[in-house]
Amino acid sequence: MSAPERIPPRSVTPVDLLTEGELTVRGRISEASNAALLCTVLLDGREASCVYKPVAGERPLWDFPDGTLAEREAAAYAVSEATGWGLVPPTVLRDGPYGEGMVQLWIEVSAEAELLALVDGEEPAEGWKAIGFAEVGEGRTALLVHADDERLRRLAVLDAVLNNADRKGGHLLPTGDGRLYGIDHGVTFHTEDKLRTLLWGWAGEPLTAEALRVLGTLQEALEEGGALAVRLAGLLTGAEVAATRARVGALLATGRHPQPGGEWPAIPWPPV
Repeated sequence: MSAPERIPPRSVTPVDLLTEGELTVRGRISEASNAALLCTVLLDGREASCVYKPVAGERPLWDFPDGTLAEREAAAYAVSEATGWGLVPPTVLRDGPYGEGMVQLWIEVSAEAELLALVDGEEPAEGWKAIGFAEVGEGRTALLVHADDERLRRLAVLDAVLNNADRKGGHLLPTGDGRLYGIDHGVTFHTEDKLRTLLWGWAGEPLTAEALRVLGTLQEALEEGGALAVRLAGLLTGAEVAATRARVGALLATGRHPQPGGEWPAIPWPPV
């Protein structure tokens, strides 16, 4: 009698864990503007921390349709994965204790990495890029700068594609293994230009060869019937997908990082 066939244990990916795992609420992230719950997910003996943002807890916005922020977060992850840069933590849409919402893997941040700073003087030091001047109290101003870091530069390109209206310093998560993640992508993919970011240090500069290659890949994936276009069609409107395709085309046509426009505040408030 032959021995029964041994079935190898299932390899659980972070997306599997977030999608299928048992979701348990542990607490609330009080500083978030919308309902954001700290949770754990458990699947096949594997457990991880995550953030759950139920659609029911989204505050209405004057310029974005109600109840769409979770889908935009999932769409941002899809675009990030298509770039190959992995700048957005694994993110899924699923049902939870308070209804459908966005569930995103929790990222442990390294306190050692410094990406933003306020400095005296008119020009940034070597290794830093200027954002602009900020009031620091008692009539004093200081120069707000961000690191001249290739990870930030990639994120600046991704934000231009996403049309991110809220890239604050607190949304930058460097990790101990040298990676960088961006979070909070609920106000993205608008059809109008709403790019607001702290990452203006490369404004007007030529895009890197790597960025141009990635944008070319995105352009192909966003063509009608392309894998990314199909994925985004389930999360965004047709007009929003078309606008994303147009932004990628414009970046490739100019070959440069975008510059602030005059009809929309260029830097989010508060910046951190």
